Amino acid sequence: MDRLGRLFGSLARVKLLRLFVFNQGTSFTLADAARRSSLDGTVVRRELAALREAGVVAKRGDRALAKYQANARYEHLAALEAFIRDTTILRPEYILAALRKAGTLRVVALSGLFTGAVETRVDLLVAGDNLDLRAIAKAVRTLEAELGREIRYAVFETPEFRYRLGVYDRLLRDVFDYPHRLLVDRIGLTP
Repeated sequence: MDRLGRLFGSLARVKLLRLFVFNQGTSFTLADAARRSSLDGTVVRRELAALREAGVVAKRGDRALAKYQANARYEHLAALEAFIRDTTILRPEYILAALRKAGTLRVVALSGLFTGAVETRVDLLVAGDNLDLRAIAKAVRTLEAELGREIRYAVFETPEFRYRLGVYDRLLRDVFDYPHRLLVDRIGLTP
């Protein structure tokens, strides 16, 4: 269990807090919240009841039509969001472990959400050989469940990545011309 899980009582509660706080204004059904946070429905039901009791989450509708979202009237919502944003960090080893099953990684770059830049088109860039797109999508869903936010990502086979790099592709420039972090560089992007 991570440190926030210990502080808040359970990792499930932290995952749901991240989901609702980072997606304010978006309503989720119980099933949506369970899927997006990779949690069992009964656990989500129990944790949502606790978050509703605390006033952090509001419920609209009833039974199967019920939708939940962050309670905009909660007096400490901004402070809670700042605290969770400052303490939500995925270690590079965790990100790489999630992606390793996808093939031979040549470049893994983090930008956007991972570097604090607001207006970027890509948060995660992966380039490599024999990449399994389903495995990458599964890894990204796992990371999204931990972060509570959607991750925008791009995947390239090595030859296409080299070509795009050579022609100064705008998507790659959006990553490499702005704050980014290279987790894997087996192509020689940095001198």
